[in-house]
Amino acid sequence: GLVIDGRTLNIIFQGGLEQKFLALTQHCRSVLCCRSTPLQKSMVVKLVRRQLKVMTLSIGDGANDVSMIQAADVGIGISGQEGMQAVMASDFAISRFKHLKKLLLVHGHWCYARLAKMVIYFFYKNVCYVNLLFWYQFFCGFSGSTMIDYWQMIFFNLFFTSVPPLLFGVLDKDVSAETLLGLPELYKNGQ
Repeated sequence: GLVIDGRTLNIIFQGGLEQKFLALTQHCRSVLCCRSTPLQKSMVVKLVRRQLKVMTLSIGDGANDVSMIQAADVGIGISGQEGMQAVMASDFAISRFKHLKKLLLVHGHWCYARLAKMVIYFFYKNVCYVNLLFWYQFFCGFSGSTMIDYWQMIFFNLFFTSVPPLLFGVLDKDVSAETLLGLPELYKNGQ
């Protein structure tokens, strides 16, 4: 890991040492910026996103972290002593830093798996629907007549696009939370 303060960041950004800073950060698993201004924090996140083309995650607990949280791909706000500004600007909110592991490894894995299955499901639903209309046109001589009543088509889409996401969101958990916490490498399995 790398811990860097605001004065050093100021020297890096004003002295044109961004490339050397990035070369150093590539050897680190995490970079912690302490005693830095909100602008410096967001500049570090934007620099890493732009130059390294990686996904960034920012975690903050106060108003001074809002610009950093908004600059990152994923922003996590921790509700705490400094108010709710970071929580309001973030993508996800947690009450304590210790909940970060469960948020990323358990809920992140479940969300990733659910979204992947739902994308496949929507392709399947639309292919079935379009194939039905395509083959009907051969039987009616391409007259343009409708095979399905307008109300039936609305209920078909309503039923097949609202019920499955709700069921998947509530019931689909491919691996238990205990297993995901015990084996963090399962997060990469779906990718």
